[in-house]
Amino acid sequence: MWESFYRNFITNDGYITVLQGLENTLIIAIVGLVIGIIIGSVVACFQVAGKRNKVARGFAVVGDAYTAVFRGTPIIVQIFLFHFVIFPVLGIRFDGLIECCIVFGLNSGAYVAEIMRGGILSVDVGQLEAGRTLGLSYATTMIKIVIPQAVKNVIPTLGNEFITLTKDTSVAGYASIMDLTFAFRTLTDGGTNVMAPYIVLAICYLIIIAIFTVIVRLIERRLRKSERR
Repeated sequence: MWESFYRNFITNDGYITVLQGLENTLIIAIVGLVIGIIIGSVVACFQVAGKRNKVARGFAVVGDAYTAVFRGTPIIVQIFLFHFVIFPVLGIRFDGLIECCIVFGLNSGAYVAEIMRGGILSVDVGQLEAGRTLGLSYATTMIKIVIPQAVKNVIPTLGNEFITLTKDTSVAGYASIMDLTFAFRTLTDGGTNVMAPYIVLAICYLIIIAIFTVIVRLIERRLRKSERR
């Protein structure tokens, strides 16, 4: 079992495929989270502002529908829909990596929207009122005063979202993209030797998630020190 894996991984240069899969996995997770934070923050702002403004209320309804769809369907179903239905119907052709970044970003945005909404509501309402008193517009007050504080409050939750997103990239292979899981799948000798590759794959994910967990905790610790100062 291990001899076959060593032959495929080292002798046949399978490690090159694994490194490519690791790179694609990290790109999808990082870019997907960035897209998710941008979309989620906008949706959360409309959801919060919808209680006061009729125009924002209309956008908030759209945001609610968006979060309901993307939180209510599995990520693999969303990949299938965009890869085989939505993009072909629209006549759009994307590289598999870009396609996955878009789909994972939209998926993450639905979850980040709820995270950011909770973070915004956790900021004292006096912060918003103070900004408005100083003559700042609602949008400027949210961007420069409220959202930075909200992000600080939800850093641990955003870290968990990033970890979840990284693990979810294991289904990116269904969009014909070489992710980490798909790379190890190529080392299974056509499915005849699956034990060794999948054991190493699990260890790789454990190491990646452990590294991300340490980074998130270091960021939390730094933020707590800055608050005490």
